Amino acid sequence: MLWSPSQDFIEQSNLHHYQQWLVDNKNLSFSSYQELWKWSVDNLEDFWESIFQYFDVIHEGHYNSVLGEQKEYNVSWFEGVSLNYAEHIFRKSTNERPAIIYQTETSEVKEISWQELSVKAASLQYHLKDWGVTKGDRVVAYMPCIPETTIALLATVSLGAIWSSCSPDFGTTAVIDRFAQIYPKVLIATDHYCYGGKHFDKSQVVEEIIKKLPTLEVVVIVSNKSIQLKTQKPVLTWKTVTTETTRELEIVHVPFSHPLWVLYSSGTTGLPKAFVHSHGGILLEQLKYGTFHNDFKPGERCFWYTTTGWMMWNYIHGCLLVGATMVLYEGSVAYPDLNVLWEFAEKVKIHHFGTSAAYLLANMKETIQPGKKFNLRSLRSISSTGSTLPPEAFQWVYREVKKDLWLVSMSGGSDVCSAFVGGNPTLPVYAGEIQCRALGCNLQAFDDEGTSIENEVGEMVILNPMPSMPIYFWNDPEYKRYRESYFQHFPFVWRHGDWIQITSHKGVVIYGRSDATLNRAGVRIGTSEIYRALDKIEEVKDSLIVCIEEKNGTFWMPLFVVMKEAYKLTEDIKLNINRTLRSDYSPRHVPDEIISVADIPYTISGKKTEAPVKKILMGKDPDKVISTGTLRNPSSMTVFVELAKKRR
Repeated sequence: MLWSPSQDFIEQSNLHHYQQWLVDNKNLSFSSYQELWKWSVDNLEDFWESIFQYFDVIHEGHYNSVLGEQKEYNVSWFEGVSLNYAEHIFRKSTNERPAIIYQTETSEVKEISWQELSVKAASLQYHLKDWGVTKGDRVVAYMPCIPETTIALLATVSLGAIWSSCSPDFGTTAVIDRFAQIYPKVLIATDHYCYGGKHFDKSQVVEEIIKKLPTLEVVVIVSNKSIQLKTQKPVLTWKTVTTETTRELEIVHVPFSHPLWVLYSSGTTGLPKAFVHSHGGILLEQLKYGTFHNDFKPGERCFWYTTTGWMMWNYIHGCLLVGATMVLYEGSVAYPDLNVLWEFAEKVKIHHFGTSAAYLLANMKETIQPGKKFNLRSLRSISSTGSTLPPEAFQWVYREVKKDLWLVSMSGGSDVCSAFVGGNPTLPVYAGEIQCRALGCNLQAFDDEGTSIENEVGEMVILNPMPSMPIYFWNDPEYKRYRESYFQHFPFVWRHGDWIQITSHKGVVIYGRSDATLNRAGVRIGTSEIYRALDKIEEVKDSLIVCIEEKNGTFWMPLFVVMKEAYKLTEDIKLNINRTLRSDYSPRHVPDEIISVADIPYTISGKKTEAPVKKILMGKDPDKVISTGTLRNPSSMTVFVELAKKRR
């Protein structure tokens, strides 16, 4: 146990307040979080109705039941109710604090007031209406993580139109593969972005995107210079469409399950799946998770390092729902060095610091000491997601950042634009463990027979619907891809694709994707265990492991390593790696071969592409396995393609 909340911390938490509300308003009393969680999943309609009532959701109409017709992959919620997500964002507007604080690599800290956010959103909304954008139309953005993108989001969804975004670091094909699926009417795009001290001109990419999206009627360019695009489409500047100061934002109420935005799968296996989420579903989920599991409070400053192509950009907007200030940073976390975000946290007095496991591990590897170098007095939580956070990184946070700190490891996905498991301000933090299963999420570990198990590794499943599950996939009218994605493995049960263990503390440990999990002669090995061991090897910068099931029943488990600049892979280093794996875990963890490579392939959202590498090495066609436009470093795949040829 690395941290335990004080009694005052518990009593001041939003979760504690909600439990007291349940006592006062529902005559429901629970002696532990586990009891509360059990009630929330066993009494699904009562729980979600309590969320609707506790947060006093603004709505029109009436519902006869919380859950309507329920099928395995399509559930209706709060039928008869109309509302709007954007209305709840502006519900907490105030002159007392900014709506957004942000910084980029090329600018100092700036603030956006609630008044400016509303006025500019109203101005853009006026133009959207003038262009004929109405309920159900799609507005897409090829934009960095800056306030203009938030303004565009709010202008769009307040009308009942549907939003979707990609980051400018996406490859051209990756953007087109996503946006072309949903037939957008308006594109809002930047012509450049800065990263790692370098300037990237994206004007030609924007021209190509426009060319491949025939349904576009208008293009808005966000630029600090005069630009002429080679296109016949009408092109307006951001300044032109955000100067109407006399307009007020119109709020269009839509049915609870009306589409809000479209997110996408990583696209590592064919065309990315387009997840469609609803106004009401996302509203309830963000209110629940941000309030109870991240403990966001009015006036606090909530930061998440993200891009507009990652679901965490959509997620962090939920802090505005509770009256907190959203904090954004656009640029590289390592420029000029890894201290840049900690310096930013000190400067703007961040309360909740959201990042990825990879970032914390990079800090640990480089022996960064934020607690000694910066004043982090305001910081009360760090949240980590994206991949498994190993125990060593937990310990680094408490040793080098702050002793009295609530560390929140969480895991979810673009599928629900939230987390299934995560933080709890009333529970202790144990090294390597996610604190709890989220309220309303009946997450279990299944064995091969579909039986719930604890204290051993199993398949992660969800046994009940959640409001923020996709209402459908775009262009999937028969729910074929939806069903194939989640419901084929276990009948009527959502299988998410992770290996997990529910611990004796009722916490959760995630061992990696089940489709990338190492299955060596029937023994399951989570890839995160390998990476944890490799983190101890000083000479190794990065690694990737797969296990190939051969046709003759044998297994080949190669480990690919990227060495730090000053080192080469020697026999002594190989011996040290094998010794560490054998010592920390078991002889079965020792790879059959250790191969030095120049780079490890990552998706743009920062995930290692274990499954595609495995499929390529098994002889699958690389063009059918992965789209290079979804990769942060597509040239890194070459070595695996060549190795596959040699194996054949």
